[in-house]
Amino acid sequence: MIVTIIVFVVGVALLVKGADLFVGGGSGLAFRYSISPALIGSTIIAFGTSLPELVVSTNAAATGNSGITLGNVIGSNIANIALVLALCTFIRPGMVAASGTSRSALTRHTVLMLVATAAFALLAVRGTLDALAGAVFLILFAGILVVLLREGREGRDVEIESHGWADALYIGLGIVAVIIGAQLVVDSAVALAEVFGIPAFVIGVSVVAVGTSLPELATSVVAAVRDEGSISIGNILGSNIFNLLLVLGISLLLAPATVGSPVDIIVVVLFSIAILPLLFARPSVVRGWSALLLLGYAAYIAWSFGAVPIG
Repeated sequence: MIVTIIVFVVGVALLVKGADLFVGGGSGLAFRYSISPALIGSTIIAFGTSLPELVVSTNAAATGNSGITLGNVIGSNIANIALVLALCTFIRPGMVAASGTSRSALTRHTVLMLVATAAFALLAVRGTLDALAGAVFLILFAGILVVLLREGREGRDVEIESHGWADALYIGLGIVAVIIGAQLVVDSAVALAEVFGIPAFVIGVSVVAVGTSLPELATSVVAAVRDEGSISIGNILGSNIFNLLLVLGISLLLAPATVGSPVDIIVVVLFSIAILPLLFARPSVVRGWSALLLLGYAAYIAWSFGAVPIG
């Protein structure tokens, strides 16, 4: 038990330090090459923080545990919005307004995330997500990635420090740290949950999903605290796109996934739509909405554990 707790603490420390390196390197690259920080957040950093989901989901699919694959993706996307972004905007309700991200760029990224969510929901209503669905997701992901990259270079409205070629090293070290940290946290959390007799399925849809979202949480909170909201927002929007289209797309090519309760599909759609007030409402409204989302996320996790009956 003591060793498991130590591993958990080490994992959290790696996540926090890795996130700091990640944000510093990513924002430095944005400054060096005149690339929009939001674009860096929604591509390079989003991919890096989605790597834990990719590793966990593809491994689960390859070993015949497709239920964990689907639960991990759905749970991670819900956590990204209702836990990560809601926590960031609760701490700094004016983060979006001060991010330096143009309204048009923020709107485009949000629409792309909602398109990815809608495509997932439409294919999920069939009850089974197969290789064909995986191919559709990957094709859509390629199209969205082209749209993001076409944004190219935008003016910068925020002061960002460049570290020269060390920026690439910081990003690389940050990726390694957050991936190792996430794995340590997930493994130790699962071990602790098993000690307390929590069912394996509940661990998969809650602890694993939250654990693989810890890089997004650490990276986004650090970015928000450092007044680099563009990276924080872009990271969340980009990560959700990567999870639904790239992570799930690759996993479905390995093995199909059966959609169980439609409640989870409805919840991920509703939480995705609920991101809009966080991004476009006045700061005076944002904090209250953030608190509601955090409470809603707590209720969803409680329901997952069977504490809150539905119907």
